[in-house]
Amino acid sequence: MDTDRRHTAIRLPEGSWWDWEVISWTPVELRLAAGRDLTYSHGLELVFGDPVYVSCPAMFQDPVFREPAADEVRRVVEGLGEQPSVLVAFEADGGGPAPVSCLIAAERVEVVRGVVPRAEGLRRGQSVP
Repeated sequence: MDTDRRHTAIRLPEGSWWDWEVISWTPVELRLAAGRDLTYSHGLELVFGDPVYVSCPAMFQDPVFREPAADEVRRVVEGLGEQPSVLVAFEADGGGPAPVSCLIAAERVEVVRGVVPRAEGLRRGQSVP
């Protein structure tokens, strides 16, 4: 099995991306929302197309993105039977006494920036009253 492909740490735009939450997960897309406070809106999304492996809490704080370790790549490749196009690794505060190691493998990932209201019934670009 090919485990030689290099995966690098994802780079986020400048901003306060403290709170994170899985806001949508279907077989064709995993969408993570981020912001300094997710109560009313979020300003960043990581959109994973065709996710094939996900290991992270539904809500977490202060992720530190890094290059996946060789044993993590090997474990994912052995489990999937092939090298994923994208493998994102990070450590995050999952609410427990120690950080949690997270991995997401997918066909692609996109960083989407823009304010998205969290209030029910509002569409992208509308303001929260």
